[in-house]
Formats: sequence, structure tokens, C-alpha cells
Amino acid sequence: MGAEQIRRWESGALAHAVTDPFGQGPLPWLRGSENYFDDTGQVVPWYADPTLPRGSTGGGTRTADDVRRQIKGFISTGAAAPGEAIDFHITVDPPQQFSVDIYRIGHYGGDGAAKITTSPRLSGIVQPAPLTADRTVSCHHWWQSWRLQIPTYWSIGAYVAVLTTVDGHRSHIPFTVRDDHPADLLLVLPDITWQAYNLYPEDGVTGASLYHAWDEQGRLLGEEDAAVTVSFDRPYAGAGLPLHVGHAYDFIRWAERYGYDIAYADTRDLHAGRIDPTRYRGLVFPGHDEYWSVPMRRTAERARDNGTSLVFLSANTMYWQVSLAPSPSGVPDRLLSCRKRRGPGKPALWRELDRPEQELLGIQYAGRVPDSHPLVVRNAEHWLWDATGAAEGDEIDGLVAGEADRYFPRTTLPEHDNRILLAHSPYQDSDGVTRHQETSLYRAPSGALVFASGTFAWSPALDRPGHVDPRIQRATANLLDRICKRA
Repeated sequence: MGAEQIRRWESGALAHAVTDPFGQGPLPWLRGSENYFDDTGQVVPWYADPTLPRGSTGGGTRTADDVRRQIKGFISTGAAAPGEAIDFHITVDPPQQFSVDIYRIGHYGGDGAAKITTSPRLSGIVQPAPLTADRTVSCHHWWQSWRLQIPTYWSIGAYVAVLTTVDGHRSHIPFTVRDDHPADLLLVLPDITWQAYNLYPEDGVTGASLYHAWDEQGRLLGEEDAAVTVSFDRPYAGAGLPLHVGHAYDFIRWAERYGYDIAYADTRDLHAGRIDPTRYRGLVFPGHDEYWSVPMRRTAERARDNGTSLVFLSANTMYWQVSLAPSPSGVPDRLLSCRKRRGPGKPALWRELDRPEQELLGIQYAGRVPDSHPLVVRNAEHWLWDATGAAEGDEIDGLVAGEADRYFPRTTLPEHDNRILLAHSPYQDSDGVTRHQETSLYRAPSGALVFASGTFAWSPALDRPGHVDPRIQRATANLLDRICKRA
């Protein structure tokens, strides 16, 4: 099957729709007729199927794809600070002029983002084909297309570059602007996990992630044949946004609306030791954060042991152990490796390395949730549920979704002064077996609180249209207010 004939249901992005029912989430610059009919005739919002071209039957902006690569790009650095520069590497086919609109994610009166600046009109070129070596795909040899000098007055935060060609094709590049000033909370964006899922180029030929690759007939292969190492030096597949990016954006919009004092960083900052946890009352992990290196875990544990609280608002956190290495040109932390179950050597699951996730989180990954189920409130008298109106046994619809964590009785718990489970929710797994999701909170001997929601649906309930739940909003505020000493 040639690249032009890739069927949507063989798309790597859709292959993960079961894992993350929330996907990329709504973005404010993509409004209008952004709905499409799927194979069953049902209307699908644009963010549920990032492989579809936008407006392909008429004028307007259309999302670039990985087969034709009308416009695709990446940045050659991680997070950057005001006063520093970010280099963009962009391919445009056919060659033509393009521009870059820079948006910052936030509340902004309900808009969800604000346009900060627009580049000059830039000249686009067709960059060389991606290089591949043993399933690792890299575009580190692409020429620089544009340098963004970040003004010193820019706010730190999560940004998205929206690339648009003269003929109306569009793609995205997310990036983070950070600094090292103290704040109440540090939001840690899970860029390592984002890259693990990146199948670029999703072309039926060369693309590979830590989950998938293609065979000679263009069929999607599973983890046994996937990449062992993936590169940050390449665009994200499809629309150019990571598969799970929406979770972080949901939290950001909500937290900025209510005025929390937030600093920003990427997980590679955590890995590289650029984060001093003592500067913050709490570290917040807002989305799917599955891949952790040894230095990441060491920093998080040190933070907890020195009194900095940890807030995990998703599930399946810290499941795989990974390593990071420099790019061929020597830039640190541009290659991500995880051997998973292939070949000789030690396993890659933290729990199989005698370091189960529960020793930090208080709960750990239990499995996928094929269909959403209610979250069942437990210990409703606890302060987390204050002023939520939630009573013991109340069901919060749709809050157990995507993937779920639970307490494993035979697995070591972290050292704690007190510990409580705040939800105990039955759901059916893919085999129809009843399992349970749980939400955990414990206080470490240092006084730090460690909260784990145990479900993918927590952050979307804060500010995702169609998913907002005031009880989850209030509970999250109760938690953060206590961490930030507001309560």
C-alpha cells in the first residue's frame, strides 16, 4: 500500500485514541467548521481525528500532513528563557512563503490563548528527507528557517507556534518559555512522554515511535517492532501537536484563570537538573507522564523529601524507565531510548526494576479504561471534598477514562504520616472484567502532600468544553490552596 493510500484507521494517532479519549483538545485559533463525519456517519470534532485535512473541499486553512509535508517543523532546543533564542527548522512543499503566529496558552477571558507575535513573511524550502537508522527518525540535518529571539518581557508559559503557508496549509510546534524565579507551583510539561508517542512521519513508510512502526506494505506494527530510540529533532506527527497535549492546556487555562502563581518547565528540565524543587511549594504534573528517567525520579523524590508537594493529575505515570542522550551533533537530551521488552538486558518497567511507581505516587497503573465510567467518591468528609457538594458514594460521570491507577496491596507504599484513598471506582476492562480506579493522597514525613488522581479525565474536568465538573474544579482548588498556603 503506497503512502498516498494510508487509511485513517491505520493511523498511529487513531491507534492511541483508546488510550487517550481526550486527545489534543480544543485550541482557540481553530474555530469554525472544524467538524467532520467519520466512517460511521457520526460527526467528529476536529481534535478527535488529527489526521483529517481541514477544509480540503474548499478555501481556508488546511492542516498539513506527513505524506505531502506541506509545512512541518520542530525546534532544536528544549524550553528557553526570556532573552534566549529558539531556532525553528521547517520544511515547506511546494516551496513558498510562510508565516509563524506565536500563541501563549492561558485563560485570557475565556479565549484559551492569546496571539503574542507574528513572524515576518519567511521563505520556505523543501528540507531533505528524514534520516532513519534502526527505526530512529531524525531531521537534525534540516537547515534553520527562523530564529525567534524571546523578548525579556514575555511571560513564561506554554506556547504554540502556528505555521501557515501562503496557500493555506497549517501546522504547529509547541514550546515552553521558562525561568528560574521562585513561584508557588511549577508546572512540568511532559515533553518526554509526548515524544515517545510521536510517529512522525506518519506516512506509512518510515515513521516510528516507541509504540509503532510500519511494515513494507504500510501496515501499522506494534511495540515489538517499534523504535527503541526516538529523536526530538523532528516534527510531531499529524497536526504537529503531541497526542496528549490537551491535558496540560486544560490545567493551564483553569489555573491561570484563578490566579495561581505558576512557573513552567519541561520534563527534560527535570531530567537535566535545571529544576531546584526548593523554589516551589509544589510540582504539578498536569497530563499523561508515562516515561521517566532516573534523574527525573530522583529530583521528584528529593522534592518530596524536602517538603515540596507533588500533584499528579493523570494516570499511568512513571511507568517506563528511559534514558536520554545527545544528538549526533552533541546537543544534550535529543535522543530518547526505552528498550521495553526487546532483547537482552534489564527490563524497562519501573516496577520490574524493584522501584514500583507506588513508592512515589501512592498508587500505580492498573490498565486501560475502554469506555468512560463514573468516579465514585470515597472518604467524602476529607478536606479535599470540602465545598464540592460531593457525598460518600456519589458518582462523578465520565471521570474514570483513558487509563486508571489503583492501590496495589502487595506493593510497598511510600513512607507517610497519613494516607487516604479519595475515590474507589469500578470499571470494565477490555475483557469485561470489573476492576477499580482509585485516587490517592498522602502526607510525607517532610510535610509534603502527594496527590495522584489515578485517571486521565481529571485535567479535562477543569476546563475542557463538555467535560468541566465543578466538583473536580473545587477539589483541585482545595488541594492547590493548601499546598500554596492559601487555605
